[in-house]
Amino acid sequence: YVQYEEAIFRCLQNKLAGGKTAPFAAIVVGAGRGPLVAAVRSAAVRAGTEVRVWAVEKNPNAVITLKHRCQIEGWTNVEVISCDMRFWAAPQKADIIVSELLGSFGDNELSPECLDGAQRFLADDGVVIPGKYTSYLTPVTTPKLWNDVKNYNDLAHFETAYVVKFHQAFYPSKDIHECFTFTHPNWELSSNDRYAEIDFTAEVDALVHGFAGYFHCDLYEGLDVSINPDTYSEGMFSWFPIYFPLRTPVLIRAGQKLKSHWWRCSNEKKVWYEWTVSEPTPQPVHNPGGRSYYIGK
Repeated sequence: YVQYEEAIFRCLQNKLAGGKTAPFAAIVVGAGRGPLVAAVRSAAVRAGTEVRVWAVEKNPNAVITLKHRCQIEGWTNVEVISCDMRFWAAPQKADIIVSELLGSFGDNELSPECLDGAQRFLADDGVVIPGKYTSYLTPVTTPKLWNDVKNYNDLAHFETAYVVKFHQAFYPSKDIHECFTFTHPNWELSSNDRYAEIDFTAEVDALVHGFAGYFHCDLYEGLDVSINPDTYSEGMFSWFPIYFPLRTPVLIRAGQKLKSHWWRCSNEKKVWYEWTVSEPTPQPVHNPGGRSYYIGK
């Protein structure tokens, strides 16, 4: 949250420098128990300006905590909104929309859909924090996790992604490649469905049991949070990587190419991923139509 506070602080400074006057309007989407609300308030104090905050949260338990904090901590400039962002009408346009709906794979907790839904309340010169996030993948050799999945004795568990801490794992390729990228605001409301074809080259002979997924998020003007090992942010213990299993492990030789295919799909009710490998040995597409694993809208 230190990075979030710094991002909000810089954003407020830029708005003041550009001639905008206080009070600024900030909407926190998915406010939870209030850490981002506190970050917005601290950033405003540091910037020497005033801010009005609408904390939107649909979980009733979190709402109780938020209202309690407003009373105990004297958050007189905060209004708690107990509802789903998609069904709320903001009283005014926001200068800043802040959210931390990111999952281990970036978009797997529907951050793109939620922020697209919230941006109708964003001023024309408004800023969304985070401004951009990208998911990343690399092949992984992890017999223990693969066997844990296999022990369920069904197809569905092989077509599900798992948020895990990889203990006994080996990474046969040094490539960690981009998968899907999302940017905000998405004024055109362009589709959040995606397709990516990603090639990896093995450094050594290995049996690949699936893929490890990460994310890198650009909050605002060079401030970022990341669990991608190449750009890892200190203290990111809130997020573990995500594991996409392969039904049949793939044997690859040193120097050989592993070609993978990734889809992010959606309909009115849900969002899901499909994935497969086409080289060196083709596999069926995992999770077609979101039959085994999906995120409900």
